[in-house]
Amino acid sequence: KMERYDIAIVGTGPAGISAAITAKIRNKTVLLLGTKEASDKIRKAKEIANYPGLPSVAGEDLASALLGHLAALEIPVTDKRVSAVYAMGDYFGIQADNEMYEARAVILASGVVQGKTLPGEDRFLGRGVSYCATCDAMLYRGRDVAVIGYNAEAAHEAEFLAQVTASVRYFPMTRDLPRETDNLRIVREVPKMIDGENGVFKVVTDQGEHEVACVFVLRNAVAPDKLVPGLKTDGPHVEVDLNMRTNLPGLFACGDIAGKPYQYVKAAGQGNVAALSAVEHLDSK
Repeated sequence: KMERYDIAIVGTGPAGISAAITAKIRNKTVLLLGTKEASDKIRKAKEIANYPGLPSVAGEDLASALLGHLAALEIPVTDKRVSAVYAMGDYFGIQADNEMYEARAVILASGVVQGKTLPGEDRFLGRGVSYCATCDAMLYRGRDVAVIGYNAEAAHEAEFLAQVTASVRYFPMTRDLPRETDNLRIVREVPKMIDGENGVFKVVTDQGEHEVACVFVLRNAVAPDKLVPGLKTDGPHVEVDLNMRTNLPGLFACGDIAGKPYQYVKAAGQGNVAALSAVEHLDSK
């Protein structure tokens, strides 16, 4: 039988790490999903001036301190990218890469997703557009696919897809590139939209069209309304109350995903509140 955690936390920035620390101190079993390095955004910050008690701390040092706190409490980081969260009644199902997890409560702390979706992306999601290469690769065995890659991980996922599918066309949105092979080609064109009919999809670019069986759009994070069916959002943010509760019972959100200001100190405080609210929710059951 699958282990069911008390609280699953999505994201390893200050909000997610703060939530994990509070949940663990309150004796809850914690599943912390995110990158093992803490958030990229912190590491790249040259200096953070307003974190109480740590004047002009370098981002790298704050990230190390946060990870040190996790290590001291023996909270492991599960280094997987979450592509869907499903409310199942008295628990949540969480799809991360090609694994499924279960938790009684979930805290979203995955940051704010920058940038708009491509025209056609929403329309064909789940039937020709996928956000998870490792989950859906086998469905396209021996067929031609496209990858629109927004990070280094996308380049690795494209290499994996090339081992399963007939061919991969890779549209790089960053400088991270996969290794080109006979069936993995880098296409230096800018995707403008995704179109499709009768199970054939095409990436329409600034220079032409590319017909494929599936378009994998691989970003750092999935927009919250795509991540959790039925979740109330306001633009790129999740709607929360002062206790970080969303419109779905047992689901909480904190940090940048819960709205501005995008500040580390605010994120850490909200993470603490979200965890306390999640603990209260579980105890009331």
